[in-house]
Amino acid sequence: MIIEFSNGKIVLTPFEVQVRLNNHCHLYAMVEDIKFLQDALMMIADAGAVRWNLKLDNEQQLQQIRAELGIS
Repeated sequence: MIIEFSNGKIVLTPFEVQVRLNNHCHLYAMVEDIKFLQDALMMIADAGAVRWNLKLDNEQQLQQIRAELGIS
Protein backbone atom coordinates (compact mmCIF):
# COMPACT_ATOMS: atom_id res chain seq x y z
CA MET A 1 0.00 0.00 0.00
CA ILE A 2 1.21 3.53 -0.78
CA ILE A 3 0.08 6.53 1.25
CA GLU A 4 0.96 9.97 -0.04
CA PHE A 5 1.58 12.77 2.44
CA SER A 6 2.84 16.34 2.18
CA ASN A 7 6.54 15.40 2.24
CA GLY A 8 6.49 12.31 0.01
CA LYS A 9 5.18 8.74 0.09
CA ILE A 10 4.93 5.98 2.67
CA VAL A 11 5.20 2.48 1.21
CA LEU A 12 3.89 -0.31 3.43
CA THR A 13 4.56 -4.02 3.02
CA PRO A 14 3.79 -6.82 5.49
CA PHE A 15 7.38 -6.68 6.77
CA GLU A 16 8.78 -3.21 6.03
CA VAL A 17 7.94 0.50 6.03
CA GLN A 18 9.63 2.75 3.50
CA VAL A 19 9.36 6.53 3.59
CA ARG A 20 10.32 8.21 0.33
CA LEU A 21 10.75 11.91 0.99
CA ASN A 22 10.46 14.53 -1.74
CA ASN A 23 14.12 15.49 -1.21
CA HIS A 24 15.15 11.99 -2.43
CA CYS A 25 15.91 10.73 1.09
CA HIS A 26 14.59 7.25 1.87
CA LEU A 27 13.95 5.86 5.35
CA TYR A 28 13.45 2.16 6.02
CA ALA A 29 12.31 0.20 9.08
CA MET A 30 11.00 -3.24 9.87
CA VAL A 31 7.35 -3.30 10.97
CA GLU A 32 8.25 -4.56 14.45
CA ASP A 33 10.39 -1.43 15.00
CA ILE A 34 7.48 1.00 14.31
CA LYS A 35 5.52 2.76 17.05
CA PHE A 36 3.00 5.60 17.02
CA LEU A 37 2.25 8.67 19.10
CA GLN A 38 -1.39 9.20 18.23
CA ASP A 39 -1.85 12.63 19.85
CA ALA A 40 1.19 14.02 18.00
CA LEU A 41 0.43 12.14 14.73
CA MET A 42 3.95 10.70 14.79
CA MET A 43 5.25 7.45 13.33
CA ILE A 44 8.48 6.47 15.09
CA ALA A 45 11.06 3.89 14.03
CA ASP A 46 13.42 2.72 16.77
CA ALA A 47 15.81 -0.07 15.88
CA GLY A 48 18.41 0.54 18.55
CA ALA A 49 21.18 2.61 17.00
CA VAL A 50 18.97 3.86 14.18
CA ARG A 51 16.02 6.09 14.98
CA TRP A 52 13.75 8.36 12.97
CA ASN A 53 10.32 9.88 13.31
CA LEU A 54 7.82 11.25 10.87
CA LYS A 55 5.03 13.77 11.44
CA LEU A 56 1.94 12.68 9.54
CA ASP A 57 -0.54 15.11 8.01
CA ASN A 58 -3.70 13.83 9.68
CA GLU A 59 -5.35 11.17 11.84
CA GLN A 60 -6.63 9.29 8.78
CA GLN A 61 -3.08 8.58 7.57
CA LEU A 62 -2.10 7.29 11.01
CA GLN A 63 -5.13 4.99 11.13
CA GLN A 64 -4.51 3.70 7.57
CA ILE A 65 -0.92 2.81 8.43
CA ARG A 66 -1.88 1.12 11.68
CA ALA A 67 -4.60 -0.90 9.95
CA GLU A 68 -2.32 -1.97 7.09
CA LEU A 69 0.47 -3.04 9.46
CA GLY A 70 -1.91 -4.68 11.94
CA ILE A 71 -0.74 -2.46 14.80
CA SER A 72 -3.47 -1.57 17.27
